[in-house]
Amino acid sequence: MIQVTSKVKMEYGDFQTPLELAEKICHKLLELNVSPDIIVEPTCGIGNFIQASAHSFQVASKIIGVEINKTYLQEIQKNNQLTQDQRIQVQQGDFFKFDLSSLIKTKKRSDKILVLGNFPWITNSQQGIIGGENLPQKTNFQNHNGLDAITGKSNFDVSEWMLIKSIQCLQKHEAYLAMLCKTSVSRKVVNYIHSKNLNLAYSATYRINAKKYFDAAVDACLLFCKFDSNSQNYFCDVFSSLDADTHYRTGYRNNIPVRDTSSFDKLKDLHNPKMGAKWRSGIKHDCSKVMEFRKVDDAFVNGLGEVIDIEETCLFPLIKGSDVAQNRTKSINRYVLVTQRFIGEPTEYIQNLAPKTWNYLETHSSYLVNRKSKIHKKSSRFSIFGVGSYTFAPWKIAICGLYKKLDFRLVGKMNGKAIVFDDTVYFLSFKNEQVAYQILTLLTSAPAIDFYSSLIFWDEKRPIKSSILNSLNLSALAERLATKF
Repeated sequence: MIQVTSKVKMEYGDFQTPLELAEKICHKLLELNVSPDIIVEPTCGIGNFIQASAHSFQVASKIIGVEINKTYLQEIQKNNQLTQDQRIQVQQGDFFKFDLSSLIKTKKRSDKILVLGNFPWITNSQQGIIGGENLPQKTNFQNHNGLDAITGKSNFDVSEWMLIKSIQCLQKHEAYLAMLCKTSVSRKVVNYIHSKNLNLAYSATYRINAKKYFDAAVDACLLFCKFDSNSQNYFCDVFSSLDADTHYRTGYRNNIPVRDTSSFDKLKDLHNPKMGAKWRSGIKHDCSKVMEFRKVDDAFVNGLGEVIDIEETCLFPLIKGSDVAQNRTKSINRYVLVTQRFIGEPTEYIQNLAPKTWNYLETHSSYLVNRKSKIHKKSSRFSIFGVGSYTFAPWKIAICGLYKKLDFRLVGKMNGKAIVFDDTVYFLSFKNEQVAYQILTLLTSAPAIDFYSSLIFWDEKRPIKSSILNSLNLSALAERLATKF
């Protein structure tokens, strides 16, 4: 059970920025020639950013802090440096309810605005788990379609919503935004600016040691954006730290997000999603306790610890994503029940083909009926996803989407049966072993690795995606390699 203080800290994504870090960030902003007239920190906490910005930006005429937590406001009132500075105005307020645009109204059109700080580091789904209510009114603000919402894309970081709202308010102003956030959130925000054709003069991220400053195991950064009334510069310079001099640039090519535009441009002839090979994802069943088994001696044991007696007709050797990533593909003792040969196939055929298997499914049907994913609700009984003729091909090249490395594995049949994968794995299927080896040679070549690396954002939860794998034109790659010899 979550303790009350811990729950409140989680609900508000409460990572107070140390004064040391706030001062370093303000110093970086000075290096970037940021000279604001009005400074706003919409969630100011105990006021460390307020204090650092008041010291750093002497030219600022007004510094506004807003905070929902009364205890933090009391802490600010005890800070003589803040209470004695006549420029500083601190008030209680809920970001989700007050009008940020009212705080950044300027007397002169030439006034420059800086919005800075550190929004909550928590997602809306995490709020749901702890019963938190520190959320904006629920709307589909990213306009995800039904399937994306079902499969998880509707989950978002609360800071993402808050950053977007801040950026919307800063449009048509001479303004800056400097916010600490997860690196993945910074990229989503820049993607949003691009997708909505908003104004952006310049953006950059500076990696922050989140473990050092917040004791948080997460990739975090300072997101810096400069806005004006007409620029639309949709790129972002990525620095490894606040002190780093070198960077690489993320951006867009044909509306495709690119992690390293310089590297991509050198290999852009290899990019053609229409000519790429068709990478598939592994089987999704959402019920490992019933559908997956380990072979112990000559017996099959399910995830419930039951020794089961079923035919091997629908059982196939299973390799998980972690096995692919760790190159554990030779010795297999895990199996999965494959109930369909193609998406949407009725499963009643099992009743005659493998009656023991059918009986097993019937007796464990309560587990399958209660699967959480909505994609199973209107599908065939005992349905699975990620299955087709490619599932049963004798040769496959596989890679795990969750790991931060480009390691491709070639696997063949085991005991006469095709090996299948879980849904964290992407794979190409082949009927011919020699062709599979030829493609593996292409995929492991330096140009292929460099091409994929230019597109993959390694800090993402699932950095390797089928859309990226599918974008490599293998024919063009083969021609490029052939010209070197």
